[in-house]
Amino acid sequence: MSNQSQNLILFLMLTNSYVEHFNRFFTDPVLLKQIDEAVALTRPVKRIFFLGNGGSNSICSHMMEDFGKMGRFKTFAFSDAALITCYANDYGYEQAMAEYLKLHFEPGDMLVAISSSGNSKNITNAVEVAKNQGGCVITLSGFKPDNRLRQMGHLNFYLESESYGIVECYHQVILHMVLDILCA
Repeated sequence: MSNQSQNLILFLMLTNSYVEHFNRFFTDPVLLKQIDEAVALTRPVKRIFFLGNGGSNSICSHMMEDFGKMGRFKTFAFSDAALITCYANDYGYEQAMAEYLKLHFEPGDMLVAISSSGNSKNITNAVEVAKNQGGCVITLSGFKPDNRLRQMGHLNFYLESESYGIVECYHQVILHMVLDILCA
């Protein structure tokens, strides 16, 4: 079998996996209810903080821009390399985001915490700070159903998949759906 044939088979298998997750996840009435809840929680908020690692951090940066530009929210993402390394150097990586929020997060603010695994200690520590400082927390996680982040927010989106690609894509779709409804 040629490499091209093997790649085609792999492509079709991956496409089927994405479609299967799409059909199961985006037709679930629980998701529709959660999207409505996310819109209701977000609408009165003035400031939104987005936190994530790696690919999730890229989603945070993107959503910070879109919620700011299109949604007219004041938005922040812990995504600047100098800022991350400054806080990580001074407080350790597991406390960097939490320390940033201690300084900037105020009662009534919203934190959107994204972690594919749901077990990133720096994210869960930041969620604790946001809750303790009177903020609203929306989480987006995946992988295992018993991940820590899935239990921590006021609203918790969860996608049962062990694929980074699927989890990250759908987290971004969820946030775009919330924003699109807010802007409608």
